Amino acid sequence: MAEHEGEFKIVTFRYSDLQNKDSDLTVDLEKGFGPNGLGIVGITDIPGYSESRKKLLRLAEKLAHLPKESLRKIEDPGSGYSFGWSHGAEKFDGKPDFAKGSFYANVCKDVLSDANSRYISQCGRNLWPSEDLPELEPAFKEMGSLIKGVGYLLAYHCDKYQYRQSGRTGVLESTLRHSQAHKARLLYYYPVNRDSEQSSGTAPQWCGWHCDFGSITGLTAAMYTKDGVEMKCPDTEAGLYIKTNKGRIVRAVYDENCLAFQVGETTELLSEGIFHATPHCVQTPKRSNSGVGRSTFALFMQPSWDEILYIPESMKQKVPPAVGAATSLTFGEYSDITTKSHLTTENQ
Repeated sequence: MAEHEGEFKIVTFRYSDLQNKDSDLTVDLEKGFGPNGLGIVGITDIPGYSESRKKLLRLAEKLAHLPKESLRKIEDPGSGYSFGWSHGAEKFDGKPDFAKGSFYANVCKDVLSDANSRYISQCGRNLWPSEDLPELEPAFKEMGSLIKGVGYLLAYHCDKYQYRQSGRTGVLESTLRHSQAHKARLLYYYPVNRDSEQSSGTAPQWCGWHCDFGSITGLTAAMYTKDGVEMKCPDTEAGLYIKTNKGRIVRAVYDENCLAFQVGETTELLSEGIFHATPHCVQTPKRSNSGVGRSTFALFMQPSWDEILYIPESMKQKVPPAVGAATSLTFGEYSDITTKSHLTTENQ
């Protein structure tokens, strides 16, 4: 990873300010989501959030250490591993990603319409480990529902901001409220084991550089655990890094009681660049972290799979070539193209 420029505490709003439709969040939205921002903001003082976060994230380590035969039961190769358990199915820098395991599920419906089954990454069936970890489903859905509700409120203020900036009516809130495609991902980053000779070199990444392709992503603060016990981060330089539009690389910082939201590529497209999706990665500790793993939960709030996306000419360089070649396509098509680009060769 390139030399970074220190840490940056993200712009935050109080939940009560989001609830107030008359709140003027223009300045802070500009700082967080505008062209010079990090593409991320945080929400504080959300009722029930801290409790839901702890309940769910403590299950990530348990899930990742279930017996292999149990995990195989909740794998879904047919969806491109976009439902259920996934480990090593994705690639970053051309290599299978074994640094983390993750569990995907739709937070709106357990079973989506077969009529849209051509969108393999979006339309499928949730696969819960009901026998091996029954507490996961209710905790996952509780956290997903909470983040979804906060996301709708944030989207309302984003639409207000877009109108003030361009005179065009924003459609982010209505798009998200009408969608049944919101997909969540519980992630467990496995402990890093490094030789002493490696400790002074560049640390590997838990998650490679990428932009989220949905509308907005709700992201909990990370939890570090060892053998089920919560611990402090073993390295203050580990964690979420963001690359700004000016090429700066900074570590994004927010506390455990804050819920973050990142801009996705779809929102950048639909706003014609008023909001900016920024590349980000997750950095491992520089030294062996003695069995300490990292858990997070992300809710990818996104349009319905049949929502038509029009790709402005000015935005074509921001998307994969297969997308940029089109004038318009559905979000389901956009999702499948992006998902397949991240799959390992043997899983495509």
